[in-house]
Amino acid sequence: MPREALPHSPSQPGAAQRRVPSGQPMPFTPFHLGPGAVFKAVGGDRFSFMVFGGSQVLIDLEPAVRMMIGSVILHGFTHTLIGALVIGTLAGAIGKPISERVLYEMNVPCHGFTWTMSFVSAYIGTFSHVLLDAVMHWDLMLLYPFSLSKPLLGLISVDWLHVLCIGCGGLGLILLFGRWVWSCPRRI
Repeated sequence: MPREALPHSPSQPGAAQRRVPSGQPMPFTPFHLGPGAVFKAVGGDRFSFMVFGGSQVLIDLEPAVRMMIGSVILHGFTHTLIGALVIGTLAGAIGKPISERVLYEMNVPCHGFTWTMSFVSAYIGTFSHVLLDAVMHWDLMLLYPFSLSKPLLGLISVDWLHVLCIGCGGLGLILLFGRWVWSCPRRI
């Protein structure tokens, strides 16, 4: 992405960037998994939390590499809508065989793990990831290369975004517990 397209540097006031104690921006965040818990609770056996989580890791490989080389811009192509589509396609393609193997090794039955489930879970993972990140990262241009605008930046504060993600995680766990209780045989 062209540097001139990024008018706000992380040192400027108002640049929404979460930092870890070392002073480096944090690219990998468990906050993205909160909404995934809700998707799993709602989707049940039609949603793979494993593929969703894998897509989160894949999409943040670019920021990790950029951090290691000392780049000022961490969120490039993978954190655009087109990038989310590409990474989601990759995650969906590798997610099914990897997940089936992991579940097999753990002796967990995975009947009905379909390609559709794998791709839907991956796309939900990548698109939710870039949408959440677009609210808080100054260097993320969601609509690139069609537009350099940042329509979601600062929509809500980073703290409220984290509260929302944690709340989704809590809600997802409650709903998953409710599904589990409801599916247990009744003993009278």
